[in-house]
Formats: sequence, structure tokens, C-alpha cells
Amino acid sequence: MINYRRHRRQIEKMYEDRVTISRYESIKDPNTRETKQQPIPLYENKPCKLSQSGLARNGQTEAQNDLQYDAKLFISPDLEIKQGDVIDVTRAATGRVETYTAGEPFPPYSSHQEVNLTAKGWA
Repeated sequence: MINYRRHRRQIEKMYEDRVTISRYESIKDPNTRETKQQPIPLYENKPCKLSQSGLARNGQTEAQNDLQYDAKLFISPDLEIKQGDVIDVTRAATGRVETYTAGEPFPPYSSHQEVNLTAKGWA
């Protein structure tokens, strides 16, 4: 029989990065009465592990060079992450912050959850 608590502790020892998870919510500007979508932080500075899951895809056009690549986030199953959430990962090794968009999370395991992430940028 698997000791899930011990298994979870062992997995969490690999969490070397930190994450802030934000979700878009409608915010009404009191001055203009205009409603805008803004990311609101749900969780801040949570331990996690970021792993590359695919090589960058290049979308070269005459005007610009679009880059897109996929990554996977390993994190506690106690956090609720939804598709479209903004994921800001601070890498432990460099201190660099990388921003991703969450895909549909895989149903959480008892020890961790895995969330597919997509990063988009320009070269």
C-alpha cells in the first residue's frame, strides 16, 4: 500500500521554483464605469517545479518571428488552477520570472498535480 503523505513529501522536495497564479476577473472602473478584465492574484509565492515539455515552435512571418513553447508545472494538489489562469514562475536558479497561460489541468493526483502551460513571445 502506498503511503501518499510520504510520497507527496518526496515529490515536494523537488519543488525549487516559486509561482504566482492569477485569474482574470471583471473589474468596473468607478470613474469611467467601464468594465475590464484584469488578472487578480489567487496564490502567491507557492513552491512548484517547472519542466519543459516541448521544443519551441517558430512562426516566422515577414513582419515578425512568433515563438511558442510548452512547459509543465508540478504543484500541490491543494491549489485550484483553471484553464486561462496566468502563471508567473520565478526560477530558483536565475531569479528570472517567466509568464505562461495555463491549459486544462489534468485531474490532481493525491500527491501533486500537473498543469500544461504555454508561453508565447517574439524573437
